Amino acid sequence: MQIKVCGMRDPENIHAVKELGIDYMGLIFWPKSPRYVGTINVNAGTMPNLPCQLDTDGTPAETNQKQPALVGVFVNEMPQTVVTCAYNYRLDYIQLHGNESTIYIDNLRRTLVPDILPNVRIIKALSIREADDVKRWREYAGHVDLFLFDTKCESMGGSGKQFDWSVLNGYDGDTPFLLSGGIGPEDAERIKVFNHPRCIGIDINSRFETAPALKDTERLRTFIHQIKD
Repeated sequence: MQIKVCGMRDPENIHAVKELGIDYMGLIFWPKSPRYVGTINVNAGTMPNLPCQLDTDGTPAETNQKQPALVGVFVNEMPQTVVTCAYNYRLDYIQLHGNESTIYIDNLRRTLVPDILPNVRIIKALSIREADDVKRWREYAGHVDLFLFDTKCESMGGSGKQFDWSVLNGYDGDTPFLLSGGIGPEDAERIKVFNHPRCIGIDINSRFETAPALKDTERLRTFIHQIKD
C-alpha cells in the first residue's frame, strides 16, 4: 500500500513528513488552493519553500534516506507553466486535476520526454460521485500512467469528504490508481479491507492537517503504522 501525502508547503513540515517513509509527496500549483506552494524563483534555479532534496538547514539530504516521489498538482494550467514548474522542481509526477484533454496530455508528455524530464509520469485525477463518473477513465486510457479517484465537490479536492468506494467495482481498466477523497485517521481498517486489483495506494491530505498545508506528523505516523502493519 503506497502512501501519497498531498498539499505540502512548510519546509520543516515537509522534512518531518518525508522521514515517515511515504511514497509520494504532493505540491499544489493551483493558485486558488489554500495549499498553493507559491511563486517559483526561476532565475535562482532553486526550489523555494520546498527543500525535498535538502535538509532544513539547506544541506543535501542523506542519500540513504528514502526520497518520496515529487508530485506537482495542476488544474487547467497553461502547458508552459506546467513545464516550467516540472523542470524547476524536478517533478517525478504531474497530476492533472482539471478538465485536461488527452491532446493536452499527449502534447505535455512530448514536450517533457525525453529532453527535459525523461522519466516524468502523468496522473489524471477523476472526480467521483456515482458509478457513471468512474467510466471517464476510458477517455484517458493509454494516455496516463496512473489514475487518482477523488471525491466530486465544488472545489478541486481537499474537501475532506468521501465518495462511496464501492462504485470503483466498475473500474475494469489496466491503469493502476490511487484512492483519494476525505481519507482520515479513522479509515485505516477500511483501507486494509478495501480490495481492488488496480489500487496501489492512497492519497491523504486535509483530514491530517492542523492548518491548510500543515500536517500532523504524529497522526500520520500512527496511521501509516496501522496501514503498513
